[in-house]
Order: sequence, then C-alpha cells, then structure tokens
Amino acid sequence: MYELSHLRALEAESVHVLREVAATFDRPALLFSGGKDSMVMLHLAARAFWPAPVPFPVLHVDTGHNFDEVIEFRDRMVRRYHVRLVVARVQDDIDAGRVADEPSRNRLQTTTLLRAITEGGFDAVFGGARRDEEKARAKERVFSFRDEFGQWDPRNQRPELWNLYNGRHRKGEHIRVFPLSNWTELDIWQYIADEDVELPSIYYAHRRTVFHRDGMLLAHTRFVTPDDEPFEATVRFRTVGDATCTGCVESTAATPEQVVAEVAATRVTERGATRADDRISETGMEDRKKEGYF
Repeated sequence: MYELSHLRALEAESVHVLREVAATFDRPALLFSGGKDSMVMLHLAARAFWPAPVPFPVLHVDTGHNFDEVIEFRDRMVRRYHVRLVVARVQDDIDAGRVADEPSRNRLQTTTLLRAITEGGFDAVFGGARRDEEKARAKERVFSFRDEFGQWDPRNQRPELWNLYNGRHRKGEHIRVFPLSNWTELDIWQYIADEDVELPSIYYAHRRTVFHRDGMLLAHTRFVTPDDEPFEATVRFRTVGDATCTGCVESTAATPEQVVAEVAATRVTERGATRADDRISETGMEDRKKEGYF
C-alpha cells in the first residue's frame, strides 16, 4: 500500500485547501511578503493549479521599511509565476491621516490590510501562519472567520471535523485561510530543500553590519540611532518583516540543508527570537489579531 511521506501529506492537505478556496470563493487573494512561508504558499498554489496560472492575485502590505533584497525578490517572483501583484502601502494611510506614523510600522499594517481587503472586494485571504509560531496561532482554524470589521473572535470559530471547511459569510465579512496550519518551521525548510524553492538571500548566512538592541541583533539600516554600536557579523534572518523590528541570528548556514540542521537543533521559535513586536506582552499577538492583524 502506498503511503505519503510526511511532507507530501502536508503538501496534499495545503493543495486541497487552496483548491477548495478557489472553488468556493469569488475573490480570494494570497498575502505575499516575499518571506519563506508566503513563498512556499505561492509554490503550492502554482502546483495546485498547474498547468493553468494561479487564479488569484498576491497582496503585499508594504510598510515602507522593507529590506531591499526582499522587494527585489518579490518583484522577480511575481514575474516568474505570472501573478498579479496588489501593493497596499502603509504610507498611503499615514498620508490620509488614518494612522499616525511610528518608528516601527508593523502594528500599522492592520489598517492597511483591512483597507486593501475592502477596496479589492476580497472575500478570502490566504495567510502563511503556522501553529508553531506563536501561542495565538494555535487558536486559529484553517478557515478563520472575520466579521464586517475585519476582527477575529477566537470563541466564534467554526469546527473543522474531518477537514470539512465552512466558508459561509455575509457581505462585508471575509475568511482568512491558513493552508500551512499544520506545518512547522522545520517542515517549511525541509520542503524548501526538497523542492529547491528560491528565497531572498537574507535567509542564508552573509556578512552584514548589525547592532544589539533589546537583546536582539538588528540590521544596520537607516533606522539606527546614535546609541547603537554597529559591528560586522555573519548572520541570517529566520523571518522577514519590517526592518525596524525584525532581528537576525548569527549563523553559518548558507544552504537549505544547513538551515534544516540548524532549525532542527534550536529550541527557540523564530518569532520569539527575532520579532520585537511579538514581545509586547503575553497576549500581544492575540490582541492584534482581534483587531484584524494577519
């Protein structure tokens, strides 16, 4: 009897979710930051609908504080996969007075995301969340219901027995969909290695000017202060986000296989180690998700 490997079973489940959404929703979109999880989602979408093109656009919420390597990679992948790119800019909401600028714009993405969903008329939005990332993620369903205000109520989620998904919603409501719900960071990297999925160069070890702040190692960008003391180190990024709050780790892992070995040995989650915005409080992520965050 033929048995699927662990990764092929995860792939099959994700492909099923992607096809289910394409078949039952009118205007889905895939959140795409250029990071490893969204890149795996795009790769899975291409596989799910091949030889037809991916039947929905990719949506990038642009804080304006991105790593240059990631923006270049995003644009190159859009061309390679022949998908339509929708960019929602936080700066537009700052200019319009909907939000006030902050040193880190990560929190401001919620307003921009909800605006983009409304303007695009998207009734389903794919996100790359995994349940090993942060405590609040474990309360999500694969189909996560959001009300007319874009808000998430963990007590108002629907059962998904036997992988049966309920996407019913009224006008103005939408569903966040998480095809990678049952993946881990290690699964993602093993899949990247097996499938030769291309990623931004910052995911692999490279020399970079960095500095220490609040127990984290941050890249030396235009957001440094006079108190920061830069130095050079060989680092890589475990996650991609706003450059003001996304840290890196010292590493010599320069290939997917080397990263797999490194991730297998670590006991600290990627967001816990490298995302300053996740250190606000024990319920920081859950509170932001209730407001409409990813």
